[in-house]
Amino acid sequence: MIQYDGSYHDWFEGRCTDEGMEQEQCLLLAIDDATGEPTAKLAKNESVNETFKFWRDYVKQRGKPVFIYIDQFSTYKVNHKNAVDNKEFKTQFQRVMEEELDIEVIFAHTPQAKGRVERMNGTWQDRLIKEMRLAKISNIKDANEFIKKEFIPKFSKKFNVKAKKKGDLHRKLDKKEKANLNHIFSIKHTRKVRNDFVIQYKNRYFQLAQTQKNATVYKKDEVIVEEHLDGTIYLCKKTNQGDKYLDFKELPSKPEKEMNVKLPAITRNRTSYTPPANHPWRMHEITNNIKVKNQLIFPSMTFLLVIDT
Repeated sequence: MIQYDGSYHDWFEGRCTDEGMEQEQCLLLAIDDATGEPTAKLAKNESVNETFKFWRDYVKQRGKPVFIYIDQFSTYKVNHKNAVDNKEFKTQFQRVMEEELDIEVIFAHTPQAKGRVERMNGTWQDRLIKEMRLAKISNIKDANEFIKKEFIPKFSKKFNVKAKKKGDLHRKLDKKEKANLNHIFSIKHTRKVRNDFVIQYKNRYFQLAQTQKNATVYKKDEVIVEEHLDGTIYLCKKTNQGDKYLDFKELPSKPEKEMNVKLPAITRNRTSYTPPANHPWRMHEITNNIKVKNQLIFPSMTFLLVIDT
């Protein structure tokens, strides 16, 4: 089991030169519950993107843990009353861990429940800050290199403990998982295919190709939009043979609405024909100033006008 937490603090004591991170940074910290072995990385925040980057590197290097013990921050858990009994309410983090990688996520109800990682955060706010000050580190890139190569080996040698039982329960990634890590650790949303075969996502518009290599797509079909950590977009459709990626291109602007598109096959030109004055459609002009009593006017029949003078 791995305990995981994010700790916001001014880890550089005001020295940080990274834009937008001068006042505060976030330490993402994971601890092996059996040995106390830490894995850590400084990031801008505890967002989905930063969390995915952390865990993508973790499983690639060490494998998949059996459990992840975590708090109920909104990145990890849907904090909504309907989510209690409805398992469909899942965050992107839960989807990746539970559905893609078969890692069980356990939520702590109090900070004290995951006390080991909380205490280590406090320890690192004392020790790591001083070590980086002595090393004159002032940016995230150098800090993460220092944490990985110097601070953690020294810290682990002093504070790690031996597990009661030998062995590593991390599960190695299989070939398919290794090849698809960028697809696994991506933000996924479901969208419907419009009548013009356009997919809309975050005010961006993607036109599906007229012919597809991998799958047949119909209007109103559900398509999954994959946004990778580098911003790359993929579209795929779930089929009986698995996820099939689709061919598309991004449109430069919002396409014209279908109801406003003039199709040549049904467009007719206006004529200059003007009906004569006695045409049935123009009878209202004849009776415009006449009051008609108790009679119905039928253009194709003989009729009687009763005029009130």
